[in-house]
Amino acid sequence: MHNEAARLFPKKALISIAGPVGIGKTTFAEALASRVGYELSFEKVTGNPYLDAFYQDFKRWAFHLQIYFLAERFKEHKRMHVSPHGFVQDRSIYEDTDIFARMHYEEGNMTETDYHTYKSLFEAMVLTPYFNKPDVLIYLYGSLDKIIQRIHDRGREMEKQTPVSYWEKMVERYDEWIANFNQCPVIKVHIDDYDLKNEPQSLEPILSDIASVLKTKQTV
Repeated sequence: MHNEAARLFPKKALISIAGPVGIGKTTFAEALASRVGYELSFEKVTGNPYLDAFYQDFKRWAFHLQIYFLAERFKEHKRMHVSPHGFVQDRSIYEDTDIFARMHYEEGNMTETDYHTYKSLFEAMVLTPYFNKPDVLIYLYGSLDKIIQRIHDRGREMEKQTPVSYWEKMVERYDEWIANFNQCPVIKVHIDDYDLKNEPQSLEPILSDIASVLKTKQTV
């Protein structure tokens, strides 16, 4: 089955997986990459010098955390661009500015000066003709209750202690963001439409949709 799926996909493409914290991006990315023979690009959480401190004090560390994520994801984009391999990316670079930085600014966790500095840097790095955009973005979505349950199930203490209102606002912002996103083709996938653990074949229709988008892009 792996070989059959891989033949539908080009040798090199960038597929970004987007969606709220706890939605299951990593698990989905791993399954997709395995099926089509692509490499994985994970969000850098381990070794992040700001993450634990951020969850203890949003206002003190929001700007530092966002700059760190932006720099690390941009470096990863450059690595993927020069590689001959296809990649499945766990979280897109666009979410950093359109979801998290904006949310922290509007919630008062980032000053206006810091927010504009961050946005200027993002635009200079990403919103240029030279930036390698994803070939397709897979947007995972689902109910807030399921997202919170998954956050608790994976057991990261810093996330479990975060107020539910924080996750609720994040989901709302994601819905608004994806409705206006136009940097690359988007495929929306509800988490109830597949079960990677008990029904691995449920990924097949999604694979077909992705392959169709990639094929269309190659022929344009």
